[in-house]
Order: sequence, then C-alpha cells, then structure tokens
Amino acid sequence: MMETELTEDIDQPLRDRLKAHPGPALLWGAGLCLLLLLEGPTYLDGLLGAIGFGLGLLPGAPGAEAFASASAFFSELPHLLSRELIPNRGYYDGSAWQGTFLGLEPKYAWLIRFLLVYVYVAVLLGWLWYGYVTFRRHYRAADWTPTDDVIDRLRSHYWGLFGLAVVVFFITMAAFAPVVGPTTAEENIEGPYSHDMQYYDADTETVETITIGEANLGSASRGSGDSNVGIWSYDDFGRFHPVGTLVSGKDLFTFLAFGARVSLFIGLGSMAIAGFIATTLALVTAYYKGVTDLIVVLTSDSVQAMPALLLVILATVVFKNHWIAELYNGAMLFILLFALIRWPGLWRAVRGPALQVGEQEWVDAARSYGQRPTVIMRKHMAPYILGYLLVYASLTLGGVIISVSALSFLGLGITAPTPEWGRAINIGQSYIASQSWHISLIPGILITLVVTGFNALSDGIRDAIDPQSEGAEGGATGAAAGGGGG
Repeated sequence: MMETELTEDIDQPLRDRLKAHPGPALLWGAGLCLLLLLEGPTYLDGLLGAIGFGLGLLPGAPGAEAFASASAFFSELPHLLSRELIPNRGYYDGSAWQGTFLGLEPKYAWLIRFLLVYVYVAVLLGWLWYGYVTFRRHYRAADWTPTDDVIDRLRSHYWGLFGLAVVVFFITMAAFAPVVGPTTAEENIEGPYSHDMQYYDADTETVETITIGEANLGSASRGSGDSNVGIWSYDDFGRFHPVGTLVSGKDLFTFLAFGARVSLFIGLGSMAIAGFIATTLALVTAYYKGVTDLIVVLTSDSVQAMPALLLVILATVVFKNHWIAELYNGAMLFILLFALIRWPGLWRAVRGPALQVGEQEWVDAARSYGQRPTVIMRKHMAPYILGYLLVYASLTLGGVIISVSALSFLGLGITAPTPEWGRAINIGQSYIASQSWHISLIPGILITLVVTGFNALSDGIRDAIDPQSEGAEGGATGAAAGGGGG
C-alpha cells in the first residue's frame, strides 16, 4: 500500500502537488512579489531601456523611441533605493547640510544608499534560495537528484564561493549603477555643462550656482596638493567622491559603475553568441561525426591559428567609420569580434562531452524510434553539455573583460564618452607616482578582482559538476589553493 501511494505521488504533476499543499508556495510567491515591487520601477526601466536599445541597433526598426520614453518615465518614479528617497547631493550652508538624506553629510547619505542596494540584493538572492529549498522540501517528487550533490559540493567550495561573491558584487554594481554612484551619468559623464548645482561659498557666505562642468574643472585630479581629489574626500564644492576624481574632475566611482555595465554587456553578449555557436556545432558534430566533424575541426583550427589581438586591432581600424562601430560606441563591434574569436575554444571544451552523450543508449533508442535529429540534439543531448559550457563560458568571460580593457588602454576600445575601465587606467597612468594614483590603480584592481572572480566561480562550478576533477580531489581547501588557474 505504501509503495502504491509513493508511486502515485511521484507521478503526480507539479500543478496538482501545488494545489494539494499551496501554503509554502504562496508564502514564497508573496515575498518575491514584495521584493520585486519595492524596486519595480528599476526593473521596468532596465527592461524597457534594453528593448529600446536593442531596437535602436536595427536600422529602421519601429518602437525604439517609444520604449526609450517609457523607460525614462519609469526611471522618474520613486522606489525603495531611489536617489530621490535617499539623496546625497546637497550643500553646506555654514551650519548644516541642506538637501541630503536626514541632513546627513553626503558621504554618509551615499553610504547608506550604497549599502542598502547590496542588502536588498542579498535578501533577494536569499529569498530565491529559500524558494529552491521550499520546492525541494514540499513539491519535488524525488527525494534526491544529482543536482543536489552538485549544489552541495559548490556550497562547500570556498574558492568558488569567493568567485560567486565577486561576480555578484560586479553584476550588482552594473545593474544598479544609476543608484550606487554618488552622481548620475547624465550629470557626470554625458552632459556636465547642461546641469547646474548649488554650493556654499565660504568667502562670501552665500549659496552660489554653478554648472557641473565648471565645478569639475575645479575638482580635477592631476598630481598633488590642491590639484588632487583623492579617496573618500570632498571637493571644493561640497561633493563627495568615494574613490576620488578623474583628470577631468568627473567622479571616478560613477565612471567605474557605468563602466561595469559596458564590460558586462560585451562579456555576456559575446559569450551568448559564442556559446550558441559552440553548442550548435558540438551537437551537430557529435550526432553526424565523420566529414561534418572534420570540417568544423579545420574551421576552428583556422580561427585559433589567427593572432587574436592582431585580428581585433585590425578589425577596429578597418571598421572605424562603419555604422557597426557606432553602435554603443563600439561595444557591438567587440561583441561580434570576441564571439568570432572565442567560439572555437568553447566548442572544443564541449565537443568531448557531446561525443560521449552521442554514444549513449538513449540517443540510439530515440534515433531508432524515428525522432528528428534536431529533437534528439535538443532534448537528449544538449542538457548534458550545458554545465560544461557554463564552466568554460564563465572562465572565458573574464578574458573578454580584460581584453576590452587592454584595447581601451591602447586607445582602440570603447570610445568616449562611454565609460570603460581600461580608458581610466590609460588616463591616469601619468599620475601613478603622484597623489592621483587612484585614477589608474583602482580600476586596475577592479579588473584583476573581477577576472579572478569569474575564474574562481568557473573552478567551483567545474569541481561541483565533476567531483573527479583535479581541483575537487583535494577538497575545498585544495581548490582554493590552486584556484584561478582555469
């Protein structure tokens, strides 16, 4: 009798299990809706802005302006972490700060907003994890799946968890760039002379108005003494700068936050295209083998034989005045170039697992039952190689980020005014031995940290998926000691 009930429960659809015991699912769903509503305008602004940006890349595509207008509308709505709710911009009138959150100093008001962003992300991720645990306890038919072991191994892989923390920090900075920065991209980067600000003039004891562009000229970091606005300091106009200013006087932290968006966009875009190409070719070559596999091998060898850096530099020069190079100030061109260069490496990484899956009995059985090759590849082969693709794509993504930064450092990357970390290093290299060392050193540290984070995360995922791998054999401690080698 007990075996019959257990079999019926396993065969019961998820929808019926939810109806039979809806309490935990409703509680989790209500909590998730609340968390999303707290920052609803931010998500809608980002989603609509991304759609409008994508339509804008297609010549003659309708609707781009409508989505951009809708995005601007939602960006103005108040939300939990909005700049309007927790403002850090104000001026000192000689006795107290005016215009800041609760009258606090700008650095404390900004720090509160910055920390709240990461607390919110931590709570959201924790709630998503609680949703997985709820599903596992109450609604999953099986008591155990291989995924449980993968997750448990990753949770005890300290080097991988370090990488995950760095990646989450980086993605949060990119996603919430308009909030985490002490100022906005419109004021700081795109049109500083189109925006005004107020400051207290101690000499005349009056509140004066000045354009942000003029204030930036008086806040430039170009050496030592009065020609430098360093880390965790104010400029002469009462503006707080967490990591100092650039040579132009623009806020460096805001530059880095929006630069993270560019790096993430290029990295994820190129890996998505390269991963799609690599997965498609791996499945096709594993299914058909023979001549098909030989053609792809020769093609990938030809691509990998070309000097990647020289190819990118050549393409950057050739397409300099082409319309593709104008999309997002060259970001789309780099996405296509890195996808072209990186797909052979990803293909070789998943080719072996694809060939192994192609020899399994269930693939032969599906073929004998007359299923179409596309269905066999999509349903019976692809799920078994996606984990390996994720590992090597995350490892390769760090290489793309550092490559884009290197090209920008050489003056061949993303063009101004779009912020990019490598260009900040190039701008500040003349001042590295002065008090303005922060201009080059801080972006350099961030690049190193982010690339290391992606490498560590890929190591953790690899060891979690394959417990027989070299990194997993020594346990979490051994992985941490040898991490980053990828």
